[in-house]
Order: sequence, then structure tokens, then C-alpha cells
Amino acid sequence: MPEGDVVWQTARRLHEALAGRPLTRSDFRVPRLATADLRGRTVLEAVARGKHLLVRVDGGVTVHTHLKMDGVWRVRRAAGPPPRDHRIRLVLGNAEWLALGYRLGTVNLLRTAEEHRAVGHLGPDLLDADWGPGPAAEAVRRLAEQPARPIGEALLDQTRLAGIGNVYKAEVLFLRGVHPWTPVGDVPDLPDLVDLAHRLLDANRDRRGHITTGDRRPGREHWVYGRAGLPCRRCGTRVRRADQGPDAAERVTFWCPHCQPAPAGGA
Repeated sequence: MPEGDVVWQTARRLHEALAGRPLTRSDFRVPRLATADLRGRTVLEAVARGKHLLVRVDGGVTVHTHLKMDGVWRVRRAAGPPPRDHRIRLVLGNAEWLALGYRLGTVNLLRTAEEHRAVGHLGPDLLDADWGPGPAAEAVRRLAEQPARPIGEALLDQTRLAGIGNVYKAEVLFLRGVHPWTPVGDVPDLPDLVDLAHRLLDANRDRRGHITTGDRRPGREHWVYGRAGLPCRRCGTRVRRADQGPDAAERVTFWCPHCQPAPAGGA
């Protein structure tokens, strides 16, 4: 599933292509919304909320999409009709640009005043423009509500804080020497962990790829993510990999057993 910085970048591309222009193309290729037509309405803005995308149009209507595991938005010049591709679930376009939503996991229409129905459950957004001491403290508070929960699961819970995926979860925990199965209540400095997550996502939101080591060379971008069986970049111990959480098939985690010692009685 795309990380929060990728969704933020997607929202920016959609905003640059669609905002301030009336829609001349509106094609919802999902049965429930097959008759919906937004042509003639002006797009006001496209924003990210955690891993959700909200395209607001005049008349108080919001197009809500979620990329899930495989979704992607592609923006191209509006030259000719959109492709007849079964993977496209939504087309929004104007006289200059065409936005094509491929394999979108969620496609909804809702009133802008009722966006809370789609995103009201989310915790503070790590890439929100208003991020600061208040939202950070709220994220810490929400994490701390479940002190026995493994921190590797809690960081992926978008109701605690929004935007972290498997990559940043693994990298943040490595950088702070915290084992993924450490109970939230035993994490030494939860505010520092949240602050680091914000800083990593913020540092990557304007560039391609998730770089946590500071090294942009291919194969050098991450400390532990995707490096199972390879030596830890700090100590040389073999990096480990395991599934974690209720959706284990989609929640793989990576860690160094030396740099991130297991909690007492843990994995």
C-alpha cells in the first residue's frame, strides 16, 4: 500500500492538473456510480488525508478515492479519448489534462460537508499543513491508548496517526532501536518516534522514492526495509523479516535483531 508521501504527491499532481478548471470528462467506471456526471463543475482542490484522496468540486461534492494496494493515478495531456482499459475505474479531465485512476481500491461520491464519513476516523495526518505540537501530542495520545499493542502494528493503524506504511514503520523503528513487537507502553520515547516519522515523510514528499539513509544510490536507500538476509548497515547482523498483525500477508516487517533487541519474552 502506498505510503503517505506518495499519496500526498498524487494529490499535488491532481490539484495541479484539475484545480480551477471545469471538468469536461467525468467517467465513473464502477457500477454503483455509473450514471454520475460531474461535467461542467469546477474542481476546487485535490488534497490528501492520510492515504485517502479527496477531489472537491463546486456544488459541495467530493470525489473520494483510496489507492489500497495497487491503485495509481496517472495524469496526461488531454489528447484524444481516454483509453478503454478495464483497469481504469475513474476518469476526470478538462480541456488540458486527463486524470486516470487505475485499480483504485475505493471510489466514492459524497457531500463535502460529510467528508468525515470517509476520513473522520483517521488520526492526525503526518503530512498535514497544520502539523505541529498539537497534532503530534494527539498522535502520541492515541498510540498510548493501547499500551499492550505491538508498536509495529500500532504505527500502521491509521486511526492512531495517518500516513505510515510498511516502509516507514520498519525504518523508524530501526532508527530508534525499537523492536517491532515491543509493546507501545514500553517504547522509551513515543513523542520522539512520532516526530521522526513526521520528519521522514516530510523529507520525502517532494522527491521520488522513500530515502531514509540519506543515500540516493540504488540499493542504498533503506536501513532494513526489503533487506531480509542482508547484513545490517550498522552492525553486520543479518536483517530479519516476518509478517506482523491481523493482515499479516500485507504487513511484513523488517528489523535487525542486534540493533533492535527483542522485548523480554518477545520474538
